[in-house]
Amino acid sequence: QVQLVESGGGLVQAGGSLRLSCAASGLTFSKNVMGWFRQAPGKEREFVAGISWTGGATDCTDSVKGRFTISRDNAKNTVYLQMNSLKPEDTAVYYCAARGDYKRSVYRSDYSYWGQGTQVTVSS
Repeated sequence: QVQLVESGGGLVQAGGSLRLSCAASGLTFSKNVMGWFRQAPGKEREFVAGISWTGGATDCTDSVKGRFTISRDNAKNTVYLQMNSLKPEDTAVYYCAARGDYKRSVYRSDYSYWGQGTQVTVSS
């Protein structure tokens, strides 16, 4: 079965950095658009960043532009989220998601598979 396993979350001070990883198995990774979403307490899950099959095209939400970078290594079936200049408002559970289509998407409903999430806490 499909498994997405996130790692790399933790507690960091404002201005710090974290690198999230998501290891995928049970699917043809190179034929899946991958995305990162996050959900803060009391809020809906929101799109953070997405990446095309080859990694040649990416999207990210305005609030993280210039600070977060999504990338992937198809040889390792892994997608990454490099997060720099972290702010307290970035505190959330971060989820990796896979979409078995070549079209990128910012909508949760377009993603078929989800990881269990990893907690990121940014202290002020």
